[in-house]
Amino acid sequence: MPKQQITTSKGALPAGAYSQGLRVGDFIFVSGQAPLDPTTGKVVGETIEEQTARTIENIQAILEAGGATLADVVKVSAHLTDLSLFDRYNKVYASYFPDPKPTRTTVGSQLNNIMVEIDAIAYVGKE
Repeated sequence: MPKQQITTSKGALPAGAYSQGLRVGDFIFVSGQAPLDPTTGKVVGETIEEQTARTIENIQAILEAGGATLADVVKVSAHLTDLSLFDRYNKVYASYFPDPKPTRTTVGSQLNNIMVEIDAIAYVGKE
């Protein structure tokens, strides 16, 4: 099954050797996104709420470039630098994803100059 690269200037550009997203069959895989402004590449926000919103907006832009929406997301993995921020992060996260919410794993991680990183998998096949 061939991989189709998904690229958009509306989401943060890759900072390394990876694709923003890939469509493989009926799935779209979005690489770990950070709270980076798509134009400047700089970190957006000083709070977990601001950083979570920008991160999810980057995911949303990549999904849209691949013909999907946040409603199509079935699995999310999230990394927080400080798990004590979970409730605040979760409130913003919940406002972006419609029910039924995707399955999710959230872990504490060492991240470089950001509070949150999130990747996603969306299903875009037939029901």
